[in-house]
Amino acid sequence: MSGRVRGRQRGRAAVRGSAAVGLLGTLVLAGAGYVAWELRGIVATRADGDPAQGVYQQDPERADRTASAVLGIVREDPDPPKDGKAFADGDAVNWRSGGWAASDPLVAAPAAAEPAIGALFSPGNDGDPDHHCSAVVVHSPAGDLVATAAHCVYAGGFRTNLAFAPGYRDGIAPYGVWVPTRIDVDPRWTGDQDPDHDVAFLRLRRPGYPGQRLEDVTGAGTIAFGRELPAPARLVGYPNSSEQPLDCRTTAQPAGPTQVRLDCADVPNGTSGGPVLTDGHTLIGVIGGRDGGGDEKTSYSVYFGDGVRALYERATRA
Repeated sequence: MSGRVRGRQRGRAAVRGSAAVGLLGTLVLAGAGYVAWELRGIVATRADGDPAQGVYQQDPERADRTASAVLGIVREDPDPPKDGKAFADGDAVNWRSGGWAASDPLVAAPAAAEPAIGALFSPGNDGDPDHHCSAVVVHSPAGDLVATAAHCVYAGGFRTNLAFAPGYRDGIAPYGVWVPTRIDVDPRWTGDQDPDHDVAFLRLRRPGYPGQRLEDVTGAGTIAFGRELPAPARLVGYPNSSEQPLDCRTTAQPAGPTQVRLDCADVPNGTSGGPVLTDGHTLIGVIGGRDGGGDEKTSYSVYFGDGVRALYERATRA
């Protein structure tokens, strides 16, 4: 399916933007049989949940099957790193010392994997690549929470085939494969995909490791609401055509009261849901929002104000 009319849909949500045009083109190029096969895959990996509340409780057996499918694509590291920093080490140091500088030129570039940032997988015949979005671990009382874009987890229903691989790189999931127990989005997203509410929180567990807490394994970012802008920021994400992340240091600028603009070129599909970080470890956004996350030169995020605060508090209370 193609991107949105005004931009590029980073996470390729299944039934948004110019989906009808994309399906028509597929019919012409590949025939009705392929379209029917892909649509069956989409339907098979969606559930209604509770769209009026924006909540989906994942079926444990279905989640375990997803984890097994992902472990047929990637492998876990039998000896994972024990002392990895949650985020790139130099960013916070440079921030404190006043030596932080934007990327020059403002173009995203390959980056080292970081434990608290990972790829969001969706195995199955749903038309998406193996990993279709990105996500980040955020601090919570239960230590089991990630943030991503709502369009990565809800499109015509809640995705049931999601798994998170923190620190993913080159086919290896060094900190394991984690699956949702619960997904929270704003009902204004489930209602009409309002880009001002393109944020989701997922609570996760690791099949086969009862009692293990995600945050204890990877570390986590803090989350900030109502952050004053402009502010120096770094965006990170996993292109769906690459097995390593990229990042870019830029400035988070207000784009009206509900959106954040991040000028940086070459941030491609798959980076939706990736973190927007300031002072090295503080989450102030996730790639998404306006134009499905942006275009060839600019990325967007929903502004983390009172609405996102309420969503985070709901997710952590559940």
